[in-house]
Amino acid sequence: MRAAVWHGPRDVRVQDVPRRAPGRGEVAIAVAYCGICGSDLHEYADGPHAIPVGEPHPESGRAAPLTLGHEFSGTVAEVGPGVTGFAPGDRVAVEPHYRCGRCARCAAGEYNLCAHFGFAGLMGDGGLAERAVVPSYMLHRLPDGVSLRQAAVFEPAAVALHGVRRSGLRDGETAAVVGLGPIGLLVVRLAVRYGAGRVVACDPSPARRALARRLGAAETVDAGGLPPGAADLAFEAVGSGRALADCLAGTRRGGRTVLLGLGGTVTVDAFALVNNEQSIIGSVGYRDCHGELIRLAAEEGMDFTSIVTSVVPLAEVVRDGFRALLDTTEEIKVLVRP
Repeated sequence: MRAAVWHGPRDVRVQDVPRRAPGRGEVAIAVAYCGICGSDLHEYADGPHAIPVGEPHPESGRAAPLTLGHEFSGTVAEVGPGVTGFAPGDRVAVEPHYRCGRCARCAAGEYNLCAHFGFAGLMGDGGLAERAVVPSYMLHRLPDGVSLRQAAVFEPAAVALHGVRRSGLRDGETAAVVGLGPIGLLVVRLAVRYGAGRVVACDPSPARRALARRLGAAETVDAGGLPPGAADLAFEAVGSGRALADCLAGTRRGGRTVLLGLGGTVTVDAFALVNNEQSIIGSVGYRDCHGELIRLAAEEGMDFTSIVTSVVPLAEVVRDGFRALLDTTEEIKVLVRP
């Protein structure tokens, strides 16, 4: 079968790989759509960051070279021994978190903080392939009326929903969103749904600001344009020190900033942070979000695919996916259709 395999930075190859049968507790998925995530771009551009090289990941047993892609949906093709609740033909969304089920955080239900934290498609073979084999606990069956294209966007939407939950958003609060990539745009939509009185969206791209308006933002501003102290909380969805500084300056005394962007070391004015009694909240991945997103799509008709700008074939994933996303701001979310 064909798959997009990471061999090293700027070295992703669409190649033939062996077709693996599902083992105990696993399911084989015929992949319908797989999104390209910002973390995939980091791995393509200058990885490895999360991809295991040399020593295999403890839950997947895999190391590079491996198949990328963790934002995917598809149809069950085959079930392995011991799998119950799924059968060939079931349409599913994949929640690609690996979890050991044994560590203290898993026991507490915080499986996104598992001691063996990881994602299929980064720490194990993922969905940029004609077929993917994953543990059955990653699957969510889709009801009629929820499309596989829609389901491929549930993974980034789960990141956004978990961030909104982590923020402690209260009805009527003003929320600022700095960075209008896929995650930031989905935060705009979900913050409005869960009670924000006003959302201010910040990005240098006029097209992305216009899309944020359509998703419910009351106001949009250019990068660095947040009014000082105007927001109760802010979401940093860029991954830069400059964006974090904008969030802290744009939130009131006692305000909160949620970090969603994948950034490195930053400098913070700790004196101002303490004196203003502001909080910085980390948010990684998600937990218990996919069921709610499926409900929003099925019962409320919420459509997350407005962030999708292109659908490309697997054969052109490097040129029309990775390179296009790195070279232009016109692309927001690219889905690959194996």
